[in-house]
Order: sequence, then C-alpha cells, then structure tokens
Amino acid sequence: MRMKARLLLVTVLMMSLLLAGCGNKEEKAPQAGQSEGTKPLKVALILPGKIDDVSFNQAMYEGMKELEKEYAGKIEVTYTEQVYEVSNIEPTLRDFASQGYDLIFGHGFQFMEPIIKVGQEFPETKFALGTGFKTLPNTCVYDVKLEEGGYLMGTLAGLMTKTNKIGVVGGADVAEIYRGHEAFKHAAKQVNPDIQIQELYTGDWRDAAKAKEGAVSMYDAGADVIWHSGDGIGLGVVDAGKEKNKTVLGNVADQNVLAPNNVLSGIAYNWTPVIKAIVDDVLNDNFTNRNDKFYWLTVANAGVTVAPFHGLDSTVPAEVKTKLEEVKQGLANNTVEMPKFEK
Repeated sequence: MRMKARLLLVTVLMMSLLLAGCGNKEEKAPQAGQSEGTKPLKVALILPGKIDDVSFNQAMYEGMKELEKEYAGKIEVTYTEQVYEVSNIEPTLRDFASQGYDLIFGHGFQFMEPIIKVGQEFPETKFALGTGFKTLPNTCVYDVKLEEGGYLMGTLAGLMTKTNKIGVVGGADVAEIYRGHEAFKHAAKQVNPDIQIQELYTGDWRDAAKAKEGAVSMYDAGADVIWHSGDGIGLGVVDAGKEKNKTVLGNVADQNVLAPNNVLSGIAYNWTPVIKAIVDDVLNDNFTNRNDKFYWLTVANAGVTVAPFHGLDSTVPAEVKTKLEEVKQGLANNTVEMPKFEK
C-alpha cells in the first residue's frame, strides 16, 4: 500500500510539473502586420509580357516584389506572365477570382474590357487595371503621369541634340502615350526652338521590328536622339541606336544595360507607391468607397524617375544636368507650366 501511495504521489507531482510548464509556455505571436486569426491578402499579378523584359513588365514585377517583402505576412502574391491576348485575359481573371483571390492586377490597357466584364461577375473581388479609364465600384486604375516623364526626356533631348533633329517612337496611340509624346515635343521646343521632331506610333506594343525600322529611318534622316515610350517596341529602338551608333533615351526601366554606349538615360518607373496605396486601401476597407478610382505614379511620389547616365555621364554638360534637375523639381512642386494634353 505504501508503495502504491508513493507511486501515486510521484505521478501527481510529475503531472503538476508538466501542467506548470505548459502554462508558462509563450504563445507564438502573429506575423508582423497581421492580426491573430487573419489571413494574408491574396494578390494576383497578371503580366502581358515577361518579368525580365527590362521594360513595362519587369518594372511592375520588381515593384510588387518590393512591396511583398515590406508587407511580409500581410500579402501573398502569385505571378503570371505573358497573358497578352484579350482572349486569354478574361479566363485568367475569372480563374483567379474563382480561386478566392482578394485583389487582382491586370497590368496593361488591354485588360480594361475583360476587367469590367469579370468585375461585374465577382463584385466581392477587387481588380486593379494598369492604364485605362473605365472603372466599377470594385475596380480601380493605376497609371503614370507620362507627360511628366515625357517633359523630362524632351528637355534632355532638346539640349543634347547636335543636329537639332530628334525623334519619338510609341506603340498604341492611347491617352497615356499621347500625353507623353506631346509633353516630350513641347519641352524640347521650350529649350530648343529650332528643333525638328519626327514621330512614329507602331500601333502595337510588341512590334520591335517596326519600331527599329522607324527609328533607323529617323536616324538616317538626321535625328541623333530618339526617345521611346515603352514596352517591346523599346527594344527595337535600342537596337536601332546600337546599329547606327546614335543616342537612345529609354522608358519604364533603366535600359542602359541593353546598350551602354548608346542609352544615355531614360525614364524609370517605380510602381511600388501605387501598389502600396491600392493594397493599403483594400486592407483598410477603403477601396470600394473611394471616390477617386485612379492611382498615379508621379515625379513627386518618386514613381517617375530619371535613369542615371552611367558610363556616359561625362558626355552630359553640367548646365544640362542643372536644367534637368530644375525641371524635375518643378514637376515635383507643380510649378512647371505645361499645357493639358487630352487625347
């Protein structure tokens, strides 16, 4: 009996110690930025091109990756590349919405009609359209003030040309690109009244061959500086600059790596500010009740930046750098007088 009593006492003491240990164990804290019991916001990014295109798609991909890192635990992102044709966009949007994604980005003007259609079918899902003009209560548009970038590049081209002949090549003649081209031409004339400007719209974002052919023609006609307004066509313009050993101004991403001896500078987009603003509004339940459904990249929010001159820095006179910085500050402070370019 005494043995049984001792065994019982030992068992009780061991159980007490185990329970005390469990009671003192620290509970695992939720991840930073995440309330206990909440799930990360499921985000899908659908890109029309490749994530390494050194242009429109890569800039957006890198911007999203930056926010994904900053918002670890708050968001969970899935990426899909090369969904370009409208016939493929609609089913891709619908597939993500059906899987319960909270926020879906369609990165391109061609996503507009599909987003409006699918957005009506999934009113609880939030959609973000990269450039465009149509919206629903559960959709928004994010875009770039390309007129600000165009004005900077027009200033640079107008000051750097030695022939007083420059060019600009774009894809589709849509509002965003039109604003950029018109601002480019306006700024170039402001700093160089004698300038002559050639212009081409290829009608297609991806037709690099047509863009190269047009740029070569411009160079052959005396242009010595050409700016392009983005996406796959830019690769054609850069190739033309390399072939003719002339100056190119890039767009969307820092493209000096493509032709270090020819890409002098360009406009680089940092999409993170608008992605962050959109995600914050969704997380804070301020998306559907927001009156202004447009989010903008600007010089002021560091979404529109000037790419560095890299190895060509010594070819740019100090007065040109000073003027470019002056214009940049003026755009940020809204003191640059620029006409309103409406398509």
